[in-house]
Amino acid sequence: MTRYRFADKIHLMRTHGWGGATPANDEEAIDRILDAAGTAIHERGANIRVADVARALEISRQTVYNYFPGNSLVEAVAHRSGLRFIERLAAHLVGITDPVDALVESFAFTLEWLPGDKPVQLMLASDFGKTSTGVTSDLAKRFGHGILAGLDVDWASLGLNDAGIDDLVEYMLRMLQSFMIDPGRPPRSGDALRSYLRRWIGPVVIAEIAGTKGAR
Repeated sequence: MTRYRFADKIHLMRTHGWGGATPANDEEAIDRILDAAGTAIHERGANIRVADVARALEISRQTVYNYFPGNSLVEAVAHRSGLRFIERLAAHLVGITDPVDALVESFAFTLEWLPGDKPVQLMLASDFGKTSTGVTSDLAKRFGHGILAGLDVDWASLGLNDAGIDDLVEYMLRMLQSFMIDPGRPPRSGDALRSYLRRWIGPVVIAEIAGTKGAR
């Protein structure tokens, strides 16, 4: 059954072009569609049309819908971009075990990265079809939890369980939203940004860890 479906897709692909370079398999087709959609999002934001993606790839809209039915294309692009961002962030933060150091650097890195990554901006600001909750969308909180849980910080030894990490994620997301709305005049970056974050985020994190340990 799988081979039959893929054969039908290949026939459809060949019928509708792909610029003369037919994908070798489903995975390549999906990557090319996501790449084209990502380019469109960077150019026009979330208001992209499937027709624009199909035109860029020289395929039919139905071919795009075969892989991404309904309105799932933008979500898929944002999700893939978010995962790639997490990989870059994790590599950047490897070996940092101090919670304040890790949070300050992860926040600064994210804030400096975001302006150039519209799909990640969409991921942070939308639940894709659900009622919008701003930067604290379910998807944003899941990604945020994945980022913090994946750090080299031993959260358990500091007294933070999953619920505690979730609360910390929400706090950091609200801080992130504030910086995105008003980056300051002039906007802080580099050492100035990190010094400011350490001054104001550091005491909050230290106090929470101390309170959690004291409650044991």
